[in-house]
Amino acid sequence: MNHEWIIPDWPAPGNVKSLFTTRIGGVSGSINKTYASFNVAMHVNDDCQDVERNRALLRRYLPAAPQWLKQVHGTHPVAVDAPHATIPEGDAAFSGRSGSVCVIMVADCLPVFLCDTSGTAVGVAHAGWRGLAGGVIERLIAAMEKKPDELMAWLGPAIGPKYFEVGVDVHNAFVGQDAQAEQAFIAIGNSGQQKWLADIFLLARQRLVKQGVTRIYGGDVCTFSDSERFFSYRRDGETGRMAALIWLE
Repeated sequence: MNHEWIIPDWPAPGNVKSLFTTRIGGVSGSINKTYASFNVAMHVNDDCQDVERNRALLRRYLPAAPQWLKQVHGTHPVAVDAPHATIPEGDAAFSGRSGSVCVIMVADCLPVFLCDTSGTAVGVAHAGWRGLAGGVIERLIAAMEKKPDELMAWLGPAIGPKYFEVGVDVHNAFVGQDAQAEQAFIAIGNSGQQKWLADIFLLARQRLVKQGVTRIYGGDVCTFSDSERFFSYRRDGETGRMAALIWLE
């Protein structure tokens, strides 16, 4: 089966494994073609049996079942080394134990992968604008308990700067905290209301550098403009989700 999944291109230690699924190579779409075909999300009105089959296909490539999260566009990082009785609420996951699989789901929001240079800790954050402005990256770095200069990051596919139109609330959420964030916004006119095009990749890079993480890779693949490979909430409204996964082998 042709999945066309993306393997992060970064100089991570050999025992750090990571991947990003695309919408290709699954079974979703039996009820609504919107979800064709490798949707992994249960909360988007797709057929649950189709989603279970997609997750089972994904599981074949993993050392263990991933710890799925109930994502709320927040900043809470979840430790996945210990089993959870119920689906935990959070927007980032981290691990320091071999075989524990961290996962977050996205469809335009930015997946931020992290690992340390010695291959002893991994994490991934669901960084939409709310989580990014709220500090999800900072909280994940703190939870991993590694010196920032020992960490590296890979920025996965997300909505690109040509398409991420935002209003004054998003602009102020970032620039109000850090004037440097203005570099990530281009003002545009729209129906008399001030709008901006936002570069979520640059906003994440700024946050990482401010925390002391300077080895940053990726950040050049747009989900919105590539409907063949990616689900996009901004483009389609009703849509599926991709998975960003990382673990220690």
